[in-house]
Amino acid sequence: MELLLATRSAHKVQEIRTILSGIPRLTVLDLDDIGLEWRDEEEALEPFDTFEENARSKVEYFYAKTGLPTVADDSGLEVDALGGAPGVRSKRFAPVEGLTGHKLDQANNNYLVERLGALELEKRTGQYVCVAALLGFASQMIVTRGEARGLILTEPRGDAGFGYDPYFFEPDLDMTFAELHPDQKNELSHRGKAFRALAIILERMEI
Repeated sequence: MELLLATRSAHKVQEIRTILSGIPRLTVLDLDDIGLEWRDEEEALEPFDTFEENARSKVEYFYAKTGLPTVADDSGLEVDALGGAPGVRSKRFAPVEGLTGHKLDQANNNYLVERLGALELEKRTGQYVCVAALLGFASQMIVTRGEARGLILTEPRGDAGFGYDPYFFEPDLDMTFAELHPDQKNELSHRGKAFRALAIILERMEI
């Protein structure tokens, strides 16, 4: 059975494929695998104020385009001292234009550190959130959610991961998400939790 992973992020593709790899008979395809090229209209797929609404928007779009069973997610960082920001705007948090990839990640992280200023570490709390939405294997959309709590550092640590991972600190392990082995990150992360919950549902459905 084929499942389309509707994301343009190579990092997400790698993580989610690993998480779902234990499901027998399931082949996870990405957008490049099916030759679905980028369209400007994809920029407008995340206009909502919640992760669930954005995930639903994306999965409905790509399912309608392809007819394949499709999963999409929306994820981001909620920082308590910033009233939950950047939240659904995590990818476009910094007031900059024209940046992509690593340079955009750097700009977002720099802006986050600037906004938190000299706040004490114990008050720099927040959580990663991921909501996954799936269409095509059941009569209704399946939605799962995962969260991971942590602290926001003032300086980056680690070379793995992406996004805010070098600043997202897991105090129990004394490591950032960018310092974790991929297996550790998948075990602890918001995305790992959301997609493992989805995997359990798929396995019970015996797809």
